[in-house]
Amino acid sequence: MIIDSHCHLKHGNKERTEYTPESIVQAMDEANIDKTVVFAMATSTSQANEMAHKAHQAFPDRLIPYAYALPHITESAYHQVEHAISALGFPGIKIHAGEVNLKEYIIDPIFELAAKHDVPCLIDFKGRTEDCQRIAETFPKTKIIVAHFGIYLCTNSNLIDSFITLAEKHENLTLDTSGVVLPWKIPEAIQRIGSDRITFGIDGPHPYPTQATYAKNEINRIQILPITEQDKQNLFYNTIARLLKLD
Repeated sequence: MIIDSHCHLKHGNKERTEYTPESIVQAMDEANIDKTVVFAMATSTSQANEMAHKAHQAFPDRLIPYAYALPHITESAYHQVEHAISALGFPGIKIHAGEVNLKEYIIDPIFELAAKHDVPCLIDFKGRTEDCQRIAETFPKTKIIVAHFGIYLCTNSNLIDSFITLAEKHENLTLDTSGVVLPWKIPEAIQRIGSDRITFGIDGPHPYPTQATYAKNEINRIQILPITEQDKQNLFYNTIARLLKLD
């Protein structure tokens, strides 16, 4: 089985591109992806959570909704996220350092909430190792998924190594393969922290050449790595299934 652990209903790109649940599931079917974690960004927490909830309602066996934590001047992100988890059953939280400051006086209550409900936080740290280290140390019971091995499309091997080192030191950190363009770093990370702390993600959808072809290419990037079949099974399914308590 394959779970894509990183997919946008709404991207944070310049165009703020949106994708329908139907188009995501169609691409999943063509790429043989069983389930996908979905969330929206570049909008308020309430709107993002509504989009994720509607997607899950449309495809409850295929799309897994994450709450989006973004402080807003007119609404409490904390209470919106708590409602999504406790009332709607969302099994995870998405945080993006490009849209929210990760200072303790802004974001820390969300990590306390995540620990309380035992749900993971998928965080794009934008390469900020100091933020990752602080959060991992301060909230050892909060499960943190580090998007992109630390930063999207990173060609700085040393920076990726820094995030792998943080994962070695902090067992509450899991690494997400989406947007990793130095593919040899994935087997290196497996050697250092184990494949049961690495999860497969696409960070899609992307329309070129098609949504399905892009997804297939990302799957193939993992399939051709010099790792064991058990490692692949962990990346594709076991790690994220355990974090989300799907089994």
